[in-house]
Amino acid sequence: MQVTMTVNGDEVTREVEGRLLLVHFLRDHLALTGTHWGCDTSNCGTCVVWLDGEPVKSCTVFAAMAGGHDVRTVEGLGRNGELDPVQRGFIECHGLQCGFCTPGMMMTARALLDRNPSPSQEEIREAISGQICRCTGYATIVRSVQWAAAEEAGTRTTVPSGTTSGSTS
Repeated sequence: MQVTMTVNGDEVTREVEGRLLLVHFLRDHLALTGTHWGCDTSNCGTCVVWLDGEPVKSCTVFAAMAGGHDVRTVEGLGRNGELDPVQRGFIECHGLQCGFCTPGMMMTARALLDRNPSPSQEEIREAISGQICRCTGYATIVRSVQWAAAEEAGTRTTVPSGTTSGSTS
């Protein structure tokens, strides 16, 4: 079957099997390997992308179901050659650790900040609760999202405590 969708602003059309998952379509047909494929059970959240602006686990969506819709992956976060504040926050506050969960965490964090520009630690933890990071206790991820929120609000003066980056603005 033929499927057409918009991915990161570009319309794409491919011939696919009806049972092909969106995560495999993105990775194998479009070479967008930023979306990771993790657990095969929709528990880990590494495969989170946006479907019409809503975070979804792309291992739970058939590519054919995404036909006619707008898909955004981690490759589509940055604009005009600039990293998104969420991406910069993960760099500044060491939220990326091994990097396997990072794309899904970033997509979820961006969706959170678009809805709530100043989330509390508890709200951040709730937003990312559907994703598994095996490297940390999530503290650096939470700080990364807080950094991005402060950056966007223009209120960031230093990197949140507990990080080792020497960057300040």
